[in-house]
Amino acid sequence: MADSQSNACPRATAGTPNSGVLHVRTRLAADFTVVSNALAQRRGSAVTVGVAVYILSLPDGAPVTIAALCEHFSEGEILISRALRELEAAGYLERRRERLPSGRIRTRTSFYDVPGVGVRGRARPPGPPPRRPRPLPQPAAPDAPSAPAPVPDGPESPALVLADADPEAIAVLTALRRVDARLVLSAREAARLAPAVAEWLAAGVAPREITELLTAGLPDRFRGRPAGVLAFRLRETPLPGPPEPIVVPRPALLPFQTCDGCERAFRAPAPGHCRTCRDHLTGDRLRAAG
Repeated sequence: MADSQSNACPRATAGTPNSGVLHVRTRLAADFTVVSNALAQRRGSAVTVGVAVYILSLPDGAPVTIAALCEHFSEGEILISRALRELEAAGYLERRRERLPSGRIRTRTSFYDVPGVGVRGRARPPGPPPRRPRPLPQPAAPDAPSAPAPVPDGPESPALVLADADPEAIAVLTALRRVDARLVLSAREAARLAPAVAEWLAAGVAPREITELLTAGLPDRFRGRPAGVLAFRLRETPLPGPPEPIVVPRPALLPFQTCDGCERAFRAPAPGHCRTCRDHLTGDRLRAAG
């Protein structure tokens, strides 16, 4: 009885936090990816960090296009492309165009563990030399004929191409994503599909009917861009014919008859009296009966 006994719980182990996450770590010897804390704890979009970690876990040569990433993630094309732009602006991702010996142009994508440092600690390769600005055309002399303005070699801007398209057809195409979230079109794709949709609208097909035609029975997964499926449906589905005019039958005209009382002409199926004579005869019968 001399020794005092306490029923209180023992104190927690020193160094163990009372709140927050507790890590249960396992030493991995294979199938793991090293990610810097600067990237894993990057503030901003969680989609950007997830895309970066996924790209780091892929082997060299794996496709990292927007279409390939959309097949892996549940996010759509807009969020994936935004994440790639953020990684490119932060220096983790680099996309360069290279010309092959065959003359074709391909895009080579490089991903850096640490921005500004290449693979295995090598310095990041310098980019292509900056292009020299083209000299501005000098104004011609007053007596010299003016030369025609140079035509740019590159393709037209998507914004300019989209501005020339039918706005009602563009509205139908941009509204497809409300029915199926996968039907996200770029400006150039919408401008390329707009003439076919405008042809359907000119044929008298309502926008809702066009939407049902383009979204009904789509496959679970697209092998390529959804614009190819939409172009195939617009091209292969026959346009409806012009609506048949509604013919209202005209009432048959009765032949002319000659009234037996006043000899006036009136229309009736058989000979007899006209309406005026029939009224007089009816009145005379009523007065005689009364």
